[in-house]
Amino acid sequence: MKIPEKHQRWVPYEDTLPQSGGEGVVRRILAYNGELMTVENTFEKGSVGKSHSHPHTQITYIISGKFEFTIDGETRIVTAGDTLLKEDGVVHGCVCLEAGKLLDIFNPMREDFLK
Repeated sequence: MKIPEKHQRWVPYEDTLPQSGGEGVVRRILAYNGELMTVENTFEKGSVGKSHSHPHTQITYIISGKFEFTIDGETRIVTAGDTLLKEDGVVHGCVCLEAGKLLDIFNPMREDFLK
């Protein structure tokens, strides 16, 4: 298992490297290029995505589970099928209420995730 390479056309899931995204969170970097990056995050119940901001626009699609998200001071409960927009510089974070998965799409790609 390894992190896919930039511009890798085919990214078999079973070949992706599970990495720690924090306590109770497993991150997998999926396909990306210089402009876009997809990342899957699997959360255990009670796990926290600490409040933070970054210079990337981020769209999060809730694949499964239930999460309490705070974006720019507004808090909502989200579940499978919901989509969230976090523009660059906006403070955001979450608490996992029921174990689940998120799919994050970043523009531009997250160089810091490759280190």
